[in-house]
Amino acid sequence: MNFIEFKSKMQDLVCFNLNQIHAFQPDFDRNNLFRWKKKGYLVALRNGYYTFADFLGKPDYAYFFANKMYQPSYVSLHSALAFYGIIPEAVVQITSISSLKTAFFTNPFGEFSYKSLKSELLFGYDLKPMDKRRNLLFATPEKAILDLLYLYPFYSNEQEMNELRFDYAFMQDDLNVERLNEFTERFKSKALRKRVDLLLKVYET
Repeated sequence: MNFIEFKSKMQDLVCFNLNQIHAFQPDFDRNNLFRWKKKGYLVALRNGYYTFADFLGKPDYAYFFANKMYQPSYVSLHSALAFYGIIPEAVVQITSISSLKTAFFTNPFGEFSYKSLKSELLFGYDLKPMDKRRNLLFATPEKAILDLLYLYPFYSNEQEMNELRFDYAFMQDDLNVERLNEFTERFKSKALRKRVDLLLKVYET
């Protein structure tokens, strides 16, 4: 199999792994991957996961790869908060939530960090269209806030809450407090409930 044939088979997947390659060609020689990577045709995303170099520099693909190369997962925490404009900082690392163990990957598309939650806490995310055929999995603003407060328990006093620097206009006008409270109950954590109540008090929501 030459690279053109390979690309015609795999390009629609964008992100693919060895199992997917062997599904359409069981006798595929994996040495091809090393050769094509060396020639600059392929990019290694993590061990066993690849994409085509054509996607380098294209908007949103880093988020797409964050979803695909470590499943199940969805973009959350600081990355989602920055995406919604809730925090002022530009975030370089893409942070996600997964039911798998904590992980970290670097590749030419960026740095990817995964924090672990129990599988029953993987909820509260939306499908955001990236193009006509693909979607991105992003935490809702409310779930991104809860994931942050749950995983970073040092946000437990007014000073720490203020240092989050959440956008005041968002907290006043756009935060769905009903959804936030509903999601909080699903965590079944009294400590999280206290932090959420403090957050709402600090931001006068």
